[in-house]
Amino acid sequence: MHIKTLFEQHKPLFSFEFFPPKTEESEVALFHTIRELEPLEADAVSVTYGAGGSTKDRTHRLVTRLQRETSLTVISHLTCVNATRDETHAILESYAEAGIENIMALRGDPPGGVGDRGFEPVPNGFTFAAELVAYIKKHFPRFGIGVAGFPEGHPLAPNRLLEMEHLKAKVDAGADYICTQLFFDNHDFYDFVERARHAGITVPIVAGIMPITSRKGMMKMADLAAGSRFPAKLLKAIDRVEDDADVKNVGIHWATSQVLDLLDNGIDGVHFYTLNKSGATRRIYESLGVRNSNAARGRENGYATGQAVHA
Repeated sequence: MHIKTLFEQHKPLFSFEFFPPKTEESEVALFHTIRELEPLEADAVSVTYGAGGSTKDRTHRLVTRLQRETSLTVISHLTCVNATRDETHAILESYAEAGIENIMALRGDPPGGVGDRGFEPVPNGFTFAAELVAYIKKHFPRFGIGVAGFPEGHPLAPNRLLEMEHLKAKVDAGADYICTQLFFDNHDFYDFVERARHAGITVPIVAGIMPITSRKGMMKMADLAAGSRFPAKLLKAIDRVEDDADVKNVGIHWATSQVLDLLDNGIDGVHFYTLNKSGATRRIYESLGVRNSNAARGRENGYATGQAVHA
């Protein structure tokens, strides 16, 4: 289903994100995770690229398999990294033939990762996400297009005024919605949305949520999502506990509180970064007291049986 239709029929929209498995065993595990998450009835799922386009082929295989074997609405990430316009065109053609309707268009991380300023487009490639969006819109106008937003600021764009101009350029090029990087303070997201609206950006803006599940995972988040801000209250809560099981409880409780507040404030959607595991996302739904996304929207009496789980 086209992303614009999803927003018309399902607001707020709920989506989950996966990354391509590296082995046959991890692919089996991922599809087990997907089956466990299916009862939550996500409106869409997205599949990422690795830094430097390192998982490009695996991304394409996973996207087409999900499209072929499940009833999920699939959004494939597509980046400017290590791909010519001809290669990108061929990928888009294959997606169109497979029945995929939505693309998340990103500049993408260079091989050194998000903190690497050494991005160089390949000959006859794309330099910025706005160029990729415009190309898709021109040559494949039936695709729905998402772009990334950064509530805490893009790690490579210290000028926050120019950053918003760049975001608007992506929307003006044809993006249908914005999905944000993870954040832990909703005030950062609300301010980001307000600044976007002030800049004339009117498309839906979906909030990206990733619960902390371990101290090691938190450090990895800090590296991968360079610039992420961990509120003092969250850090103090984590420091009060000893083992990772309790860290996970704290992280899920925090994320649940974020989602409750977002829903109360009428946001356009929530995007869960699952890390290819189902447990944390399922527990957030349980803690919300709902059994699926439609219930979270308040459109049916689909509450989970028994008391809500206090993460």
